[in-house]
Amino acid sequence: MTLKLTINGQERELAVPPQTPLLNVLRNDLALNGPKYGCGLGECGACSVLIDGMAARTCVLPVSAAVGHEVTTLDGLSQGGELDPVQQAFIDAQAAQCGYCLNGMIITIRALLNHNTQPSAQQIRTALEHNLCRCGTHVEILQAAERAVVINAAALQEASHE
Repeated sequence: MTLKLTINGQERELAVPPQTPLLNVLRNDLALNGPKYGCGLGECGACSVLIDGMAARTCVLPVSAAVGHEVTTLDGLSQGGELDPVQQAFIDAQAAQCGYCLNGMIITIRALLNHNTQPSAQQIRTALEHNLCRCGTHVEILQAAERAVVINAAALQEASHE
């Protein structure tokens, strides 16, 4: 069966079984490296993408559920060579050790900022509580998320003046 998907702003037609996990299609068929296989149960967050601006776990989501929706992976967050404010904040805060969890952390914070441009520290912690980091860089990740709020606000203000 051929499915039409919009991935990172590009229309794609793929001949895949509709129940194939979206993660498998993104990584194996489209060679996108952002989403990672972590648990296969939708619990760790490593496989997260944005679907219509909201975080979704792709290891448990059939590819057919993405038809008619805009899917954005970590690979598609940057625009015109500019990093997304969340990506920049994570670099600035050096919020990575092994980096395996970062896809889920960045996608989750981007989804939060899409719906709440000024989240509190508690709202950030709540948003991230279902993302696992085995390396223990939670302090740096929280600092990066708080920095992302500031960078994102500045980017929104700059965009409103253009």
